[in-house]
Amino acid sequence: MKDEAMIRLALECGAHAAAVLPAGQIVRNAEFREMCRSNRCGVYGRCYMCPPDVGEIEDLMHRLEDYDRGLLYQTVSPLEDSFDVEGMARAREEMTALSQRLLDVLPPLTGSHALHLSCGGCGLCRECGRVSGEACRHPDRALASLESYGIDVYNTARNTPLHYVNGPDTVTYFGMVLYGEKNNG
Repeated sequence: MKDEAMIRLALECGAHAAAVLPAGQIVRNAEFREMCRSNRCGVYGRCYMCPPDVGEIEDLMHRLEDYDRGLLYQTVSPLEDSFDVEGMARAREEMTALSQRLLDVLPPLTGSHALHLSCGGCGLCRECGRVSGEACRHPDRALASLESYGIDVYNTARNTPLHYVNGPDTVTYFGMVLYGEKNNG
């Protein structure tokens, strides 16, 4: 019953699709940290919710073992073409807004022991306080990425009805809320 309610809330908040999966089906891969170090996205060391500040990959992956279930949700946004960087940025902002809405509405179902992860760094500030040496401006709302915790989104999504690729000229972003304490339900 809780799983269906979680999915319904995700869809009501604007997710394109959502599914609940056992935490044991979440595919992890420590090699994501090397991709982060290569800094293809340009925020390595420039965001508290990204590596290296988010924590050691092995510790974060181990933390995932504290949860019984995960709500995987996604947005799918149209693009003008595969080079539509502005469209990707807008879609990323929409995903950030969705994640924040879910952060507000899910606690009655997840309880206090939940871990909410989104795409990329938290995206709340135009420039993270990390860059200017300030503390995080939104420590209660900042969300780390699935990849920073070593979650292989592509292979995890394969275990669900959600698609990683949703057609030409679209961009798909994922988030996940882990909940349900192991051995405590």
